Amino acid sequence: MDLKQLEYFRHVAELGSFTRAASFLSVVQPALSRQVRQLEVELGQNLFERNGRGVVLTDAGSRLLEHTRGILTQIGRARQELEDQRNGDSGHFALGLPPSLGSSVTVPLVKAFAASLPNAQLATVEGLSTYILEWLNIGRVDCALVYNAATSAAVDLQPLLEDQLFLIAPAAAASHTAITVGDLADYPLIIPSRPHAMRMAVENALAGVDRKISVAHEIESIPAIIDLVRQGHGFGVLPLNAVKSTQWADEVLVKPIGNPVLRISLSIATSAQRPRSPLVRKAIEVIRTIVRQQIHSGETTYAVANGTEIT
Repeated sequence: MDLKQLEYFRHVAELGSFTRAASFLSVVQPALSRQVRQLEVELGQNLFERNGRGVVLTDAGSRLLEHTRGILTQIGRARQELEDQRNGDSGHFALGLPPSLGSSVTVPLVKAFAASLPNAQLATVEGLSTYILEWLNIGRVDCALVYNAATSAAVDLQPLLEDQLFLIAPAAAASHTAITVGDLADYPLIIPSRPHAMRMAVENALAGVDRKISVAHEIESIPAIIDLVRQGHGFGVLPLNAVKSTQWADEVLVKPIGNPVLRISLSIATSAQRPRSPLVRKAIEVIRTIVRQQIHSGETTYAVANGTEIT
């Protein structure tokens, strides 16, 4: 079993045809068939069943395809990491993002990477900070933006900024007047479930003033939260960038939360168990610049348009 055989096998499996795979790989079909047949002989099992429309995987073939994808992915990452080490401006870079940031910073980041690191391939995945840190530990992402992350021996955290949280109210909810942290207990909140960073920030802040959270609905999707708020099903607690990135930004009110101002810390996380490649170091600088610009400029623009105080 060698890498060429696995590569040929994967393409036949994914394209469902020796003919299409041979055309895609720019090899003659007999050579492709021979490599796959040698793999079947070595494993002592048929990997494909032939039919008039092409081929389908056998049970053994399906299992091998799962392993093959993992093996080829790891080989590809190893090659890219070596390339990164050589010049530091090319290769694959995977970034984990919380959902409240994804819709507002992804496009600016893609543009910034195209300008600053044109030979690098940026991939983004979204998830809760807890899950993103797990992905970081297993190598699914190279870097992550996380809220209120706890210090850990496995993760290096670089503080990026403090993101202010606001009460998001239906348009009919009168004014933009600020409320106190204690007042949050009087609002039925549409908020993610634990251990979402914003949920924990609200609960901890209320506990500090001997009040408890009132939960109307536990919803993970940020756009869904804002849509439900505008329809009058409750209130939300979100940073401004999460609001302004949705189509309903002009259909809800934003109320500052004070006494004290409610904030969550945003950090750049990398694995402490793997050395940072030159590409990762360069990418972090791009991320730091773009995220700060997007959040601060978005806060300023939204505050001016809506008469909202940013502190």
